[in-house]
Amino acid sequence: MSGFNFLKTTILLGALTGLLMLIGGALGGGYGMTVGFALAVVMNFGSYWFSDKIALKMAGAREVSIQEAPELHDMVARLAQSAGLPKPRVAMVESDAPNAFATGRNAQNGLVAVTTGILRILDRRELAAVLSHELGHIRNRDILVSAIAATLAGAITMMAQMGQWAMMFGGYSRDDDEENGGSGLLGGILMLFLAPIAATIIQLAISRSREYGADRTGAETGGDPEALASALEKLEAYSKRIPLPVNPAVSHLFIVKPLTGYSLQSLFSSHPPTAERVARLRQIARERAMSAPGMFGNLKA
Repeated sequence: MSGFNFLKTTILLGALTGLLMLIGGALGGGYGMTVGFALAVVMNFGSYWFSDKIALKMAGAREVSIQEAPELHDMVARLAQSAGLPKPRVAMVESDAPNAFATGRNAQNGLVAVTTGILRILDRRELAAVLSHELGHIRNRDILVSAIAATLAGAITMMAQMGQWAMMFGGYSRDDDEENGGSGLLGGILMLFLAPIAATIIQLAISRSREYGADRTGAETGGDPEALASALEKLEAYSKRIPLPVNPAVSHLFIVKPLTGYSLQSLFSSHPPTAERVARLRQIARERAMSAPGMFGNLKA
């Protein structure tokens, strides 16, 4: 992860923690802020230790042994060695929808998962590029960051909903409003309704930034940005015809958005536009080809 991206991600995670504390303050004053901060700490700890197990459960994936998928394990091992990473565990999702994701709190506990559908539609070169992208997430520690962001955003939404119900049933007294010069009730309402939206926007901004970063890292370590661009185009086209029914809480982990359909939520995308990702990858391919012709091919076979 570059220094700028690390700083930006740290600021965004700090903003999420701050929102959680503000929600706590809106619900219970200084004591509520303390509770909100404590909740943030506890949830971050839970995300750190259990993010991989939670992701596997929600995605419907199961780990597979070398005996079950020898070629996949071999490809992952070679790519991990090229990226300077320990070999991650390998998992599979039984689905015709082509997709892939990575999880794990650090490189020593990494896991790469693919659907059975992606093994059928991609050639070896494209599959290697997709796996390089997922290893890029592990190398950049994106999974941990995304898991913490999703957990904090979920906690903010949960607390805001609790506050909304409390206000509906008289949890916010007229005396509280008068003590704040008439602005307490309005401020509380705005906080409880706008904070979850802000949290979602921040979480998704982190997710989109991480996808661009993993594309670049995968292209650099795998050495084949054109293959990754081609794979993304295929995955995007297939995902519109064969949606992957996973829990929305883990949709941001996948290389392309697994959920389709048009709703208000589609305005808040967990993934950057595929066309933009493809354009960036092809620009990387042109730059690398100009600087060192013939450098690709080490992992195409």
